[in-house]
Amino acid sequence: MQSTRTYKISLFVLFLAMVAVWFLNISLGSVSIPFREVIAALFTAEGSKESWQYIIMDYRMPKAMTSVLAGSGLAVSGMLMQTMFRNPLAGPYVLGLSSGASLGVALVLMGASMFGGIASGILFSSWGLVIASSIGSLLVLLAVMLASIRLKDTMAILIIGLMFASLSSAVVSVLAYFSPAAQLQQYVFWSYGSVGDLSWNEVGILSFFWFLGTGIAIFSIKNLNSLLLGEQYAKSLGMNIGKNRALLIISTSLLAGSITAFAGPIAFIGLAVPHLIRQVIPVNDHRILLPAVILGGAILMLLCDIVAQLPGSGHTLPINAITSLVGAPVVIWLLVRKRKFLF
Repeated sequence: MQSTRTYKISLFVLFLAMVAVWFLNISLGSVSIPFREVIAALFTAEGSKESWQYIIMDYRMPKAMTSVLAGSGLAVSGMLMQTMFRNPLAGPYVLGLSSGASLGVALVLMGASMFGGIASGILFSSWGLVIASSIGSLLVLLAVMLASIRLKDTMAILIIGLMFASLSSAVVSVLAYFSPAAQLQQYVFWSYGSVGDLSWNEVGILSFFWFLGTGIAIFSIKNLNSLLLGEQYAKSLGMNIGKNRALLIISTSLLAGSITAFAGPIAFIGLAVPHLIRQVIPVNDHRILLPAVILGGAILMLLCDIVAQLPGSGHTLPINAITSLVGAPVVIWLLVRKRKFLF
């Protein structure tokens, strides 16, 4: 096992890598901007062209911040669910939050005829999809929380989450079947996910939920380490299983729910990053794992965004497709090389 000093060095290297990828993300895009102009815009606010200043500060910076928040938040929530369920295939959306959000958006985009004129206008405003997605995630969260109060078996909660996901997907499928092509296309575009459509105000709100969810995860580090040896061992140490389970579900819901509301459903990151980090830093201690997962999620999401925006061209690929195309082969290669999960 590595020493504490080695772990600190590894975390510092990950931090430097995140800063480097962050600058690279801001420097690349459909419009070619010299790197010195990027630095000038960031630190002196005096770029040689006003258009470059606008692109960097009002488009690329919020997009990079959204990538950091989305990648790290999904990675943390994925780590929490994998530890809670002791299942390496668990991810941030295992509780059905993404499906609930998708149902809320589907009702707005493909069920608009059910709403009146004023309500329809509100729902189709810039915040309409965010509100609908949030309500959908919240309703699923409440249902899962009620189930967790009545059930003592953690795996039963996992199954209930999957059932809620199936029910939501079924309703979405019915709506899609009867929807006009234009509305169906809107929903499909939302389902691709995007980190490039947020204003600074929206980034600020997303940051608030990120800090809240991550703060709960940090508060739960000791209990997470206890759960590594099973719930019975954790009980013997005096841990309140029900309270701890509720905290983990709330943390995951705040992170995954808010990210889905603002950026759409983003696949793969939450499932893969904890495994990638465990391969790079072979440790299960959440005092080391949590900050490493935060940095790793941010790095991977920034890299995927760089690939998605096809630097030098005017095209942008769906971020959901890139997260899977870029990340899945890496995870497969690492796991085949290591021949086991470190979990």
